[in-house]
Amino acid sequence: MSFYGIARSLLVYYGQPWKRRRMERLYGRFVKPGDLCIDVGAHVGDRIRAFRALGARVVAVEPQPACVSVLQRLYGADPQVTIVPAGLASGEGTLELRVSSRTPTVSSFSEDWIAEVSRDPSFAHVRWDERVTVPVTTLDALIQRHGFPAFVKIDVEGFEQEVLRGLGIAVAALSFEYVPAAAARAVACVDRLAELGEYRYLASEAETHRLLWEEPIDADAVRSWLAGRRTGDRSGDVYAVRQDAR
Repeated sequence: MSFYGIARSLLVYYGQPWKRRRMERLYGRFVKPGDLCIDVGAHVGDRIRAFRALGARVVAVEPQPACVSVLQRLYGADPQVTIVPAGLASGEGTLELRVSSRTPTVSSFSEDWIAEVSRDPSFAHVRWDERVTVPVTTLDALIQRHGFPAFVKIDVEGFEQEVLRGLGIAVAALSFEYVPAAAARAVACVDRLAELGEYRYLASEAETHRLLWEEPIDADAVRSWLAGRRTGDRSGDVYAVRQDAR
């Protein structure tokens, strides 16, 4: 991975301090002091910073070796942060990660997702030019090892459904990314969550940390909304809250 790619990520995710406050307000809807958060696809750790500011302990999962090195430098001395140098999937083993050295935030385990988003003009400049084989584990294994989370953030570039297939229990709240050029993948995540429990949904556009609606909507409504996303619309995150959660 290039120095440029890591430097760019650090500038994007740490160079806009006004967004930090909005991020903390958003996650504060789901996270309280003493909670456990699992950050799947931690990248360079801006969500770790937000969760720690809210008083939570964090298990940070990141497969890219260069990003793991950054996380170790930034958070390795914090006893409330556990860094897991691996990916997540539906089972344990190893997988090949397609790395974009200049834009590491879009590195992915999913060849199909790469093919889908490559048709989107906003991805025209992206090249997945490196490959690395990394270990993968499951959310269930992490929960067994570290405890039950209050919130799970999943941002793994088209591999979110596979991560959710490795979860066998309805957690209180979680988020997963949606990309309009591959919106069917986000709908599949809603379908998977419906197998685990009854959830209601919120959403925000990428890195705005502002909800698009204030009151959670049901699974059918969010499926319809996701299906209406079109190439050229902004990507973002869907937040799922278990119906009986606090």
